[in-house]
Amino acid sequence: MPGSDFLDPVWAAWRERVVDYLDRMLPVTADQPGLLHSAMRYSTLAVGKRFRAALVYAAGRHTGAADSALDVPACAVELVHTFSLIHDDLPAMDDDDLRRGQPTCHKAFDEATAILAGDALQALAFELLTSDSALAVDAERRLEMCQILASAVGTRGLAGGQALDLTKSSDITMESLANMHALKTGSLIRASVALGALTGSADETTLGHLDKFADAIGLAYQVIDDVLDGTVSTDVLGKDSGSDRNADKSTYLTELGEQNAREFAQNLHERAISSLDSLSTNTSLLRELAGFTIYRTH
Repeated sequence: MPGSDFLDPVWAAWRERVVDYLDRMLPVTADQPGLLHSAMRYSTLAVGKRFRAALVYAAGRHTGAADSALDVPACAVELVHTFSLIHDDLPAMDDDDLRRGQPTCHKAFDEATAILAGDALQALAFELLTSDSALAVDAERRLEMCQILASAVGTRGLAGGQALDLTKSSDITMESLANMHALKTGSLIRASVALGALTGSADETTLGHLDKFADAIGLAYQVIDDVLDGTVSTDVLGKDSGSDRNADKSTYLTELGEQNAREFAQNLHERAISSLDSLSTNTSLLRELAGFTIYRTH
């Protein structure tokens, strides 16, 4: 991943916060059902970028929230993200063998345990948002945050996007491809930014600009994901490369070619940055994270 003297140390501190918090919130393997708890911890605590958590922290800082108040929503989106990866990797879905540099959950354990681990991680995300006292917002704000995250998971989000991804169609257009990825990838990225901002003191105007930012980088992130899947080795990616090609799926790489896909992602990046120009407070961290989406190498 590209380096940034400004972002790297901050992001490293955020990753440490998230992993520490998740380690404390996840059920321990000594408690029954131990196998299920082991699978939950195996997938969640595996080394990852924690990009969505970073968006929570960056948006929250922008709107005046302390990192300590942002731990809960940051962990909630990471739990949901891990749940989605576990389920996406299943034989009935993308049927992948490697994730985050280690065997996928159903390979390390078994398919039934992986399904249950994903279910339990999703439930834990909402449990944290509704009851964890470290999230210093009122009940109405908690409800709003739960609604945003729930929408990002359902048919207007992750589940809907995955359903479209599984649909075999010869009529793929750029519009349908963008819609699928807006649901499968973009929805949780938008939710991450919104949850961070709502932990702070964001007004409706600020939320609107931040949502436009998140919408653009969410699609840019997937465009580059498609490029990397088709051009970078499994060892570098830490997951199965070429899986979309092997499954004969349409991607931004197959539809546009590498150069045009990267140019498209660059245009989305510029759109994201322009959406921040109207915000009065410091947006440096958000801008750096937007840059990461298009310059990353894995």
